[in-house]
Amino acid sequence: MCGFFGVIGSDNPACQEIYEALVCLQHRGQDAAGIVTHDERFHLKKGNGLVRDVFRMKNMERLIGSAGIGQVRYPTFGASNTEDAQPFVVNYPYGIAMAHNGNVTNGDEITSWLSQQKRTILHSSCDVELILFTLAVELSEIGGLEPDHEAVFKALEQVLERVKGAYSVTALIARLGMVAFRDPHGIRPLVMGYRDNADGSRSWACASENIPLEIQGYSGIENVNAGEAVIFIPGQDPIRRQLVKSAHNPCIFEHVYFARPDSVLDEVSVYESRRQLGRNLGESWKKLNLNADVVIPVPDSACTAASTMADTIGVEYREGLVKNRYIGRTFIMPGQTARTSGVRRKLNAIRSEFEGKDVLLVDDSVVRGTTSRQIVELARAAGARKVFFASCSPPVQFPCVYGVDMSTRAELIACEKTEKQIAEAIGADAMIYQTVEGLREAIKSSGSDLHYCAACFDGKYPTPDVTASTLSCIEAHRLGEQKRIAESHTADAHG
Repeated sequence: MCGFFGVIGSDNPACQEIYEALVCLQHRGQDAAGIVTHDERFHLKKGNGLVRDVFRMKNMERLIGSAGIGQVRYPTFGASNTEDAQPFVVNYPYGIAMAHNGNVTNGDEITSWLSQQKRTILHSSCDVELILFTLAVELSEIGGLEPDHEAVFKALEQVLERVKGAYSVTALIARLGMVAFRDPHGIRPLVMGYRDNADGSRSWACASENIPLEIQGYSGIENVNAGEAVIFIPGQDPIRRQLVKSAHNPCIFEHVYFARPDSVLDEVSVYESRRQLGRNLGESWKKLNLNADVVIPVPDSACTAASTMADTIGVEYREGLVKNRYIGRTFIMPGQTARTSGVRRKLNAIRSEFEGKDVLLVDDSVVRGTTSRQIVELARAAGARKVFFASCSPPVQFPCVYGVDMSTRAELIACEKTEKQIAEAIGADAMIYQTVEGLREAIKSSGSDLHYCAACFDGKYPTPDVTASTLSCIEAHRLGEQKRIAESHTADAHG
């Protein structure tokens, strides 16, 4: 899961807009950040770290041009390496820069096709290279001496046919403009909008969420549809083309965890859907023979749901856990060791809110259970008499292959455990989960009739290429990567 922003035709330096946008999207990835701009050529700066750490004034001064794209990265299958930071740039044909959000599920197949049939060697473990080189190969065989939108649409049609998985993409094509496109099932979000410039022209932008567009004065914000591509050429209205028709299955986990509460995804308010998740949990709590003195959210994603849950069950809502705003989101830290060390530095308890009380903690989800266990320990250390734990999402029982870092079933605490066993594993007195039906109902009641991808909860993957064999291959790849990283850390420790 990553975040990106692209702009063309800006009356401000593009790098300034992109920087501001990436700060707005920092919650979507904290491993690396990058910006590429274009005037007569591409200008690129990227590296590991937060946006504020990667870019200095000297970097911004050389990122010239009125068009550019930027990305914040959260690693899934790729390692936490600088060479995997986006955007990526190729100089043939024409020159293409690209950034994406998502995950390719047939990566081995694409890699083999590129290397054995197209004599193209990849330089990283980042999925965007697979999409970028596939587009470059197809465009080189279709396009003429100068890039034109019809050739680009034909090439993108081939990309969507060949590259499987979940992805939203933005790209710059030299001497043409900016491109945005979304996978055939629209699993990853993508929006676009415009802003009128002082000289009467328009700048266009696309992003993973609507917030960076709103903050910078963009209007007419709308979705890029599933399987659709849009080409933005300076001085022209966008050219839109529906390349593939398929069922639209956006990711439901965006509403649970990833997106900002003030975002609107596929016409649904994230804030309103989270409020409904809290009401649903409250109704489930009422059916249990349990009593709590206080409801305390695990900040920040669960705060909205926790407040409506508290209201539904008639228990006081208190913010008893204080978050250090300068520590990254634990779930998207690269690697379990970083997650484990990050929890205690991120959260601290207000003792008076816990001491001698039966506490109902509300979190957005329980994936591996490591974070939840530490939070329960923190609550007990602060004097809680009993600790109940509620999850705004259902039990995560299946790996996500579409860009969320939960790729092996062995990592998932709910894979083979009952709610009672999970409560014991994390040290809670009881565990309360959202139901899959309740999760879907919360989105529907907030304004959507789409059938969301909830594969990590129900095992029903919307893309037909994901089979038992695919899952086994991805799991083997993941386990191999974990082993390689562990061996690398051991070697470093022994110097």
